[in-house]
Amino acid sequence: MLYYLFRYLESYGIPGSGMWQYISFRGLLTLVLSLLITMVFGEYFIRWMKRKNISEAQRDASIDPYGTQKKGVPTMGGIIIIVATVVPCLLLGRLRNIYMLIMLGTTLWLGLLGFLDDYIKMKITKDGLHPRWKLIGQAVLGITIGLVLWKSPDAVIRENVSIERNGTEVIIHKSKPVKSTITTIPFVKNNNLSYSELFSFLGRYRTAAGWIFFVLLVTFVEMAVSNGSNLNDGMDGMCAGNSAIMGVALTILAYVSSHIGMASYLNIMFVPGSEELVIFLLAFVGALVGFLWYNAYPAQIFMGDTGSLAIGGIIAVTAIIIHKELLIPLICFVFLLESLSVMLQTGIARMGNKRGEKWRIVKRAPLHDTFRVQPGQLPADFKVLLNWPKGCWLESKITVRFWITTIIMAALAIVTLKIR
Repeated sequence: MLYYLFRYLESYGIPGSGMWQYISFRGLLTLVLSLLITMVFGEYFIRWMKRKNISEAQRDASIDPYGTQKKGVPTMGGIIIIVATVVPCLLLGRLRNIYMLIMLGTTLWLGLLGFLDDYIKMKITKDGLHPRWKLIGQAVLGITIGLVLWKSPDAVIRENVSIERNGTEVIIHKSKPVKSTITTIPFVKNNNLSYSELFSFLGRYRTAAGWIFFVLLVTFVEMAVSNGSNLNDGMDGMCAGNSAIMGVALTILAYVSSHIGMASYLNIMFVPGSEELVIFLLAFVGALVGFLWYNAYPAQIFMGDTGSLAIGGIIAVTAIIIHKELLIPLICFVFLLESLSVMLQTGIARMGNKRGEKWRIVKRAPLHDTFRVQPGQLPADFKVLLNWPKGCWLESKITVRFWITTIIMAALAIVTLKIR
């Protein structure tokens, strides 16, 4: 809103109004505003939640050895993150930008889905919203986003191509923006891959097949990262810290994708309009960092599914918009490990049950829980393949080490822009 106001004032020559056209100015202002909203609104929200006695049930001591210390801590802190992300974007973003609208829709839709889950857990059943309905809600969003990116005339790219000038290879971008299923392959020099080319055997139907595949891929990636984020939300500051680091990495990738000079230098496609993702992501990062003020150990509030589902969706959809979805295994490495640990643990447990034995890959899943299993806590008849670590780590140490892992992997994802 303020963006359009000051652009209007600029037409009358009002001094300083032109600052609003610069992404750096609006981005930093968005970051600061998001931090302030989180810290101010968060204080009042926590007090209100405590007055209403809206808190998470005491955690199972067999899983969380520090659960008794967290009794009465309010949940649904994701509302703080969502408010601190959406409000600065409404004030400082370009609301006619297709990518900004997609990100706002993703945040509100998954936030609502998570809110329903948290509310049902507190008021109806501790199991929350049935997993089937959560998956359906995520799938509806993924399909919708995929179709919007397919059909919207504003969701276009300018492909990077290599040409030779005076014996030197240079990178230019095609002058005409086009709709394309092209994505970036990490660690490969000529790193553009069109999903449509995977279906070249279909002849004239290959473009349609490529877009259908793209819609399905968007849905899968959005669901996978959203659920991975949800699994990672099990310790104070864990998910918020990891997600803030991922948000910073995506901000860098979005910025270079929106800047034609940098896109040419780095030999990546130019995505017109994606500069608004930088505004959104800086609001997102500011909200997460501000949330850590209250969520770092010992937590004064938990984010709940209201926050974790929305966070994962934001990260996934951003990567898809800038055509960097193949970097998600690096950027979201921790989320991937959490998801794989649960799937492998469930699979091997079922295999063991058929043999009348209790097999486990790690001591407990999701992965972060295996680091806080106390000696002698597991039943003696459990057969753990990866029986490490031997002792129980402090929760703060587990969280920081996961953050460090995310920093390393996020840095590697950014380095792929040059390592080919």
